[in-house]
Amino acid sequence: MNVKKVVVGLLETNCYILEKGKECLIIDPGDEPHKIEQQINKTVKAIIVTHNHFDHVGGVSYFKEKYGVEVYDYDNLKEGINNISEFMFEVLYMPGHTVDSIVIYFKEEQIMFVGDFIFYHTIGRTDLEGGNFVDMKKSISRLKEYRDITLYPGHGCKTTLEEERINNSYFR
Repeated sequence: MNVKKVVVGLLETNCYILEKGKECLIIDPGDEPHKIEQQINKTVKAIIVTHNHFDHVGGVSYFKEKYGVEVYDYDNLKEGINNISEFMFEVLYMPGHTVDSIVIYFKEEQIMFVGDFIFYHTIGRTDLEGGNFVDMKKSISRLKEYRDITLYPGHGCKTTLEEERINNSYFR
């Protein structure tokens, strides 16, 4: 699977385009749909939203209308194994940043799309509406059960779970 990152909007949100064969998924199309669209050269099968903050959903309507695809998020993805066309992945409910935060885990590739749950050496804010630090700590404990995974956050650079175990004070 190929992962393309497109940074969009004033808050520099990471939108990801996942490509497999002739198909792709769009994760968190937060803004600037035309900038994202320039990176799409496969058949769009769906849009996945890691949480419903404005900077992650701003381009959803555009892509939904243009490609006639379904939008998947906390409300219609079950926790556990899911598949959309050729893409098989696990969904983990990870409240803390928001009550509707999800992580999308592609086991075969050992990659996770974590939205604003985890960032390089830190975590997402818990002081915004729907945030809860106690829930965040529980979600982090759950994430620590995994090994050797690359994390793709909603802002900033990618990281690894090992890097966060060592250098992220919230993991201690």
